[in-house]
Amino acid sequence: MSASTLQAEKLIEALHEPYEVSGKKVEVGASIGIAVADREEVDANELLNNADLALYRAKAEGKGIYRFYKHEMDEIIKERRALESDLKKALKNDELSIMYQPLVRAGDFRVVGFEALTRWKHPTRGYVPPSEFIPIAEKAGIIVDIGDWVINEACRQAAIWPSPFTVSVNLSPQQFQSGKIVEVVTEALMRTGLEPSRLELEITEGLFMERTESVIYTLRELKAMGVSIAMDDFGTGYSSLSYLLQFPFDKLKIDRSLINELDNDPATVNVLEAIIKLGNVLGLHVLAEGIETDDQARFLIGLNCSFLQGYLFGRPLLADQVPAFILKNLKETVKNRGQTLFETDISLAG
Repeated sequence: MSASTLQAEKLIEALHEPYEVSGKKVEVGASIGIAVADREEVDANELLNNADLALYRAKAEGKGIYRFYKHEMDEIIKERRALESDLKKALKNDELSIMYQPLVRAGDFRVVGFEALTRWKHPTRGYVPPSEFIPIAEKAGIIVDIGDWVINEACRQAAIWPSPFTVSVNLSPQQFQSGKIVEVVTEALMRTGLEPSRLELEITEGLFMERTESVIYTLRELKAMGVSIAMDDFGTGYSSLSYLLQFPFDKLKIDRSLINELDNDPATVNVLEAIIKLGNVLGLHVLAEGIETDDQARFLIGLNCSFLQGYLFGRPLLADQVPAFILKNLKETVKNRGQTLFETDISLAG
């Protein structure tokens, strides 16, 4: 094991140790990129750039790890920069679109709303996965423009749907940092005529790691408008009860990664039960996403989960497919009323 490897492992381990800030326990992690000079004369900027490429690879492969620079990383970064350049043009070229995944009420599977999911169809590459272009947008500083567009477009589409169907939109931490999120949401609601109660904004726990007071103030402004606030990916990140006590959320969203482990990890059952009980005690709706089987749905309903989302109930839809889906779901709900919960085919995807 090289000296660089040993130092990297020790540094990551040391930084992972929890420490206290203002009486609160805080944990941080570190990813490390390492570049070693392979010749006597080497440009310092080149060496730093190589280390940065290795760091990018470390973050991409799971974080909390280290990676050494390799020459093939140059091609990866060139590819990434090309995508970044194309993404900056995507909004102007109408390449971005939104698909809407149904959210159903547990028990009768009645559709109550849809989550807005951003999609990018590149002119030559085809559809680029959100897991690929969203991090690029965040690092390039254009996630705010994309996020603002999503809010406006989602509100415009939802205003066409019959009341009280809702639309959920994910917010990036950078939208809060811009200081304009309240203004953007206000203008979107006024422009489209969508009732504030039909808009739900989803945030992640990581948003509270910095500037907690300003974040809570902004969330209270949004909530005062009548907009619902949901905590997304609960149970997979920092998961602090203090966040739930400091701000009156309307909903907790359980990440699909926990649902995926239901059949593999017995401890996950206890975790899900605890999260749902916590939500119920605090008077919050709890939504579980990533539901793909009847067994998963039955289990979560047994725990008093409020809402469900996943391919079992419907895949993401184009905007013009939503009205027909709502009508079909209504017919299915009426047809199945009074029958045993799982006697009929509950797959509603058209």
